[in-house]
Amino acid sequence: MSDMQTLRFYVTPSHNCSYLAGLQAKTLFVDPQMLITTDTYSQLSELGFRRSGSHIYRPHCEHCHACQSIRIPVDFFKPSKSQRRLINRNSDLKIIRKAPDMKQEYFALYKRYIDERHADGDMYPPTPEQFHQFLVEGALDSWFYEFRDANDQLVAVAVTDHLNRAMSALYTFYDPSLPNRSLGSYAILWQIAEAKRRGMDYLYLGYWVKACRKMRYKTAFRPLEMLIDGHWTHFRQESF
Repeated sequence: MSDMQTLRFYVTPSHNCSYLAGLQAKTLFVDPQMLITTDTYSQLSELGFRRSGSHIYRPHCEHCHACQSIRIPVDFFKPSKSQRRLINRNSDLKIIRKAPDMKQEYFALYKRYIDERHADGDMYPPTPEQFHQFLVEGALDSWFYEFRDANDQLVAVAVTDHLNRAMSALYTFYDPSLPNRSLGSYAILWQIAEAKRRGMDYLYLGYWVKACRKMRYKTAFRPLEMLIDGHWTHFRQESF
């Protein structure tokens, strides 16, 4: 069993940045051979680390600090008018919690989502092996939250890690043919409410990059806190 004092870390060689074209990036990884407890993972999340499968990481670029860790203090979150309308629009959906698994139903939805929304990204083309490595492997207290409509059709899956005082929105994939539901945003709203219901303090949203268009949706959830120089501070309006 590992704790923060005994963890080993590795830095990758420079590689193409996933968020900003034309830039090189480095990533700091926790040694994947070490046994990570929920306590240790919770502390690492406080320090800006994220999980991708069995890898726990954070950006480690020498001259760029564009990737900012962000989280929502759920007790202070109040949905906007448009967000309340979105919640009402999806009130017919049923949410079911399941253990992470590689089911054909999940992968079929994931493949449609990646093919139509992220064909220009690192996860294209999607494969069952990639799905398993990304979303099933390395799970601690991790869950697949199924969103199903009145016909029991799976329309979205929110993959969520439960930490000691927070939930971490790891990844959400959904039916791209239902744009009026805004399922990605609704999944965040639901996870905020679920974290609050469970008596947790935060929902982690991963990284935000100001110049990355695909991340702009995250700033719609306020108040936000950003990790700056090792301290969580309120997200200022001028930062958007």
